Amino acid sequence: MFTLQVPTSSPWHGKSLELNELRWYNGHPVGFFKDVADRSAAEALVKAILWIDLDENATSDEEDAWYDHQLVGLKVVRDGVEVGSVKLVEHLPAQDLLIVKTPGGEVMVPFVKAIVPSVDLAAGIVTVTPPAGLFEELPDDPDDTPPPADEGATPSA
Repeated sequence: MFTLQVPTSSPWHGKSLELNELRWYNGHPVGFFKDVADRSAAEALVKAILWIDLDENATSDEEDAWYDHQLVGLKVVRDGVEVGSVKLVEHLPAQDLLIVKTPGGEVMVPFVKAIVPSVDLAAGIVTVTPPAGLFEELPDDPDDTPPPADEGATPSA
């Protein structure tokens, strides 16, 4: 069941929709709803926002599965020290990213077990074990800098 967000002038204002079927056409999902019998009825729903209520009692069979809204705002802790808070969760094809707001700016943290070993919703803490350089600038490697030019040498001809 979806609650609709539409202008007050819409015939759909204050109503909800029930999804009957979801099909894929040309790589796009197309929903078929109960009581939306034809194209003209569907066109009245163009740009409508569909809201779904979260079932607070719903559980996932998946271990280590969270909703984005459960993670946003949690403290991010590294070695027992708070380094920031989760600002956003980005979903990318390879992996999800936690966007962490820190005093120095935003840090994109790959949301993988090796870097984010635990999430404790009750305590409000995401524990991270990031590689060096993810949350701080690393000093330049002295082997990467060219040796200084010898000031007293004259070029040989």
